[in-house]
Amino acid sequence: MVDIFDEVSEDLRHDRAVSLAKRYGGFLIAAMVLVLIGVGAEQAYTAHKAKLAEAAATQYLALSQSVDQQGAQLPPDQAVQAAQALNKFAASAPEGYKTLANLRAAGLYAAVGKLDQANALWTGVAQDGGADKLLRDLATLLWAQHALGAVPDTDIQARLQPLASTANPYHALAQEVEALTYLHQGNPDLAKALFTSLAADPTAPAGVRERAQGLLAQLNG
Repeated sequence: MVDIFDEVSEDLRHDRAVSLAKRYGGFLIAAMVLVLIGVGAEQAYTAHKAKLAEAAATQYLALSQSVDQQGAQLPPDQAVQAAQALNKFAASAPEGYKTLANLRAAGLYAAVGKLDQANALWTGVAQDGGADKLLRDLATLLWAQHALGAVPDTDIQARLQPLASTANPYHALAQEVEALTYLHQGNPDLAKALFTSLAADPTAPAGVRERAQGLLAQLNG
C-alpha cells in the first residue's frame, strides 16, 4: 500500500509540475532572460567605467607632466594655460580626477597671484558632496591658508572648526591657521594657547611644531 501511495503522490507531483510549467513557464523564461540581460548590462557598465577611468588617468598625467617638469620655473602665462586646461578636463572627468584637476588648477592660480580663481575652485571642491572627504577638507585648509588677512577672521575660524578637531588628520595645520587668525585679531593669549598645544603635539607635522615653537618664543619675548 505504501508503494501505491508513493506512486500516486509522485504522479500528482509530476502532473502539478507539468501544469505549473504550462501556466507560468513563459513568465519564468522571461524572468531568466531579464536576469541575464541585467548581468550583461552591469558587466558592460563596469567595463565602460574602467575604460573611462583609464582614459582620465592618462589625460590627467599628460596635463600634469609639463607642470611637474618645470616646477617653480613654470612661467606665469603657462601656469594659467595649464590651470585652464585642467579646468576644462575637470568639466567632464570622473569624480576623483575631477577633484584632483580642480585642486591642481587652484594651486597654479594661487602660485601666480590669481586668488579669486583659486578660491572659487577650493570652495567648489570643499562643497562637492561627491568628492572624497579628505580632499574636501584639504580644499578648505588651502582656502583658509590663502584667505588670511583677506577674509574676516571669524569666517576663516568658522570654516576651519570641523578640521581643528583632533580626530581630523589636518587638525594641526588647521589649528596653526586658527592661531594666526587670533594673532591678527589681537588675541595673543588665545594664539599662545594653541601654539603651546601644537608645539607639544606628537601627531603634528615637524614643520608645524617648529613654527609653533618659534612663534611662541617671539610672543613670550
